[in-house]
Amino acid sequence: MSKKLLDETSKFLSYVLRHEPQKIGLTLDSHGWADINALISGAARDGRTLDRVLIEAVVASSDKKRFSISTDGLCIRAVQGHSTETVELQFDEKHPPQMLYHGTATRFLDSINEQGLIPGSRHHVHLSEEIATATSVGQRYGSVVILEIAAQQMQEEGFKFYQAENGVWLTDHVPPHFMIKL
Repeated sequence: MSKKLLDETSKFLSYVLRHEPQKIGLTLDSHGWADINALISGAARDGRTLDRVLIEAVVASSDKKRFSISTDGLCIRAVQGHSTETVELQFDEKHPPQMLYHGTATRFLDSINEQGLIPGSRHHVHLSEEIATATSVGQRYGSVVILEIAAQQMQEEGFKFYQAENGVWLTDHVPPHFMIKL
């Protein structure tokens, strides 16, 4: 299976499982789960060829572990990053490390300096424990800048942190005074 096919399929799955399931007639439950057979059928109606082997290969090969297959093997979901209102994933609150990181593009800095990091269309702000991961994420949006987040201090002041099953740290908002530009 080619890397190109895996990458294209991963992008398609991210789109429909996080943002626009209705575009292919797919329904997600409140935990983000979609029936794999319904996903395959919906993709076919959209002119895409998907099968269980390809889906499982994407899940297994994703370095960011974006997707999860249910224990019974019948359903798939994106583990975080949803913008659709029908999905409300429940995460257990966790104690974050002292510092977390967020990668973004320099063109967003003025807005971030004014209002902090906000989830935008997503349910949470996404943070990582690794500068390299934050850099990789930020590069998708242009000239990258890394923000260091005083996560432990935020939690001490009442902010809640969660961690998705793929290791991404989540919070509702990061005010500007908890960030420094690296």
